[in-house]
Amino acid sequence: MLNGERVRAEIHAFLNHCRIEKGLSENSLAAYARDLARFAQTAASSGHPDPFQSSVILQHVDTLYTSGLASRSIARHLATLRNFFRYLLAEGKIDTDPTAFLPSPRQSRALPKYLSPSEIEQLVQSPDPSKPTGIRDRAMLEVLYATGVRVSELCRTELSDLNLELGVLRVSGKGGKQRLVPIGRFALSALRAYLETARPGLLKGRVSRYLFVTRRGGPLTRQAFWKLLARYGRKAGLRSRLTPHVIRHSFATHLLERGADLRSVQTLLGHADISTTQVYTHMLRSRLRQAVDRFHPRAR
Repeated sequence: MLNGERVRAEIHAFLNHCRIEKGLSENSLAAYARDLARFAQTAASSGHPDPFQSSVILQHVDTLYTSGLASRSIARHLATLRNFFRYLLAEGKIDTDPTAFLPSPRQSRALPKYLSPSEIEQLVQSPDPSKPTGIRDRAMLEVLYATGVRVSELCRTELSDLNLELGVLRVSGKGGKQRLVPIGRFALSALRAYLETARPGLLKGRVSRYLFVTRRGGPLTRQAFWKLLARYGRKAGLRSRLTPHVIRHSFATHLLERGADLRSVQTLLGHADISTTQVYTHMLRSRLRQAVDRFHPRAR
């Protein structure tokens, strides 16, 4: 088997392993596939008889650093390579892991952007309540802010995941892990309005298992929701670039500002590791510093 064919075959097997054994999402699998396709190109062009040798890996890493990629993107590529070679080692396809001693680029951890409560209010008021799509979009915005779910989780939500009586939403997160997230009264009110009038109007007698649907009766895609959110952000006069993650960050920040503990926020966000949630504590400390500098009579 030629080098290129061998690498592609192992990548295919690895992606199947990630899909079936590890239960990774389609987004994660697509990212792995892109990164490994880039490695396959390097391996095929290297001319080395063994595409999994250290020299090939180092050649590939050199191409990453000279390609102009950001340090975060390079770090993701290297993480993909490490996972791939750990799999090959566990399967007995290689004797040693050539990525074990690869250094990761240093990254400055950017603090997440978020909206103020008044900006959130402007945003959720933006959809047109006279249109079924406007009622649907208001409900989606309210649920996004009320629960802090990821946009993929929001768009995949099924009708059976919602319990209006208990005021909770069952969310299917990364790796197929499920969690129950409480919904506040504003989001519940918006959901009731959507379910009573807008959703039947959009479906027109058709049946869909998804909670949020389009005029064609299918689920709203995350790409379509990204565009809707950006449009409503402009309509609300919000200057910063608006993404679903900004709403998720706003949810977490506002909870912590009002006294919620970090473990609770971790559970609500569906973070496997609390270190992922701890970025918000850095942000709050930064804001405390600003508050002292601004208001304390002897700070300056």
